[in-house]
Amino acid sequence: MNGQTHDDGCGPYREAISARLDGESLGLAEAMLTRHLAACSHCTRWEEQAQQVTRRTRLAVAEAIPDVTHGVLLALRDAHAPTARRIGAGLGELALRLVLLAVGVGQGALALPALSAATGVMGAPTHVAHETGAWSLAVAVSFLAVAAAPRLAAGALPFLAAFALLLSVLTVSDLLAGMVHIERAAGHLLVLAGVATVGVLAWRGRTPGGWRPLVHGRVSA
Repeated sequence: MNGQTHDDGCGPYREAISARLDGESLGLAEAMLTRHLAACSHCTRWEEQAQQVTRRTRLAVAEAIPDVTHGVLLALRDAHAPTARRIGAGLGELALRLVLLAVGVGQGALALPALSAATGVMGAPTHVAHETGAWSLAVAVSFLAVAAAPRLAAGALPFLAAFALLLSVLTVSDLLAGMVHIERAAGHLLVLAGVATVGVLAWRGRTPGGWRPLVHGRVSA
């Protein structure tokens, strides 16, 4: 080869030059590359230019790259937060429904003696006892219905809250007058606990992630 060597046959040697600048294997014998460079002015100039480019690249000041670690961690936290909130809300709602289920069963158990008694309970006329038992059982059924379908909480709350309020006022009045035993009055605490649970479920239903209202017999989208 001489100084007039065409580039067509120089490809393997220029690849070897590039590999040597990068500290990689030449792919051919070092002696062959040396002989070629001694005879080919094109590759010699190409090597000088490649050395200059490599030197500038290595000596250039690297641009500061912003630290995005904090932003990525925040994004991951925000991405998982809705799921975590939904899981937490679901567990909280399940706990409330289980409490209401227990209250409904307990209230029903308290109502059955008045309904099945052949004579009045605590000296009350039989029909009055039956009527009281029917009301107690209706309240128990309301609690169980809301436990099964929490979206009914808002509709059941006015009736249950009014019943609990009147029952509380009358019970306190009767206690002060000595007209009711403390054990009987303590049983009404079950009603208050159930109404409070229904109230919490009704309030949760007003939130974006809560129960949706019924539209034409179906839960709205």
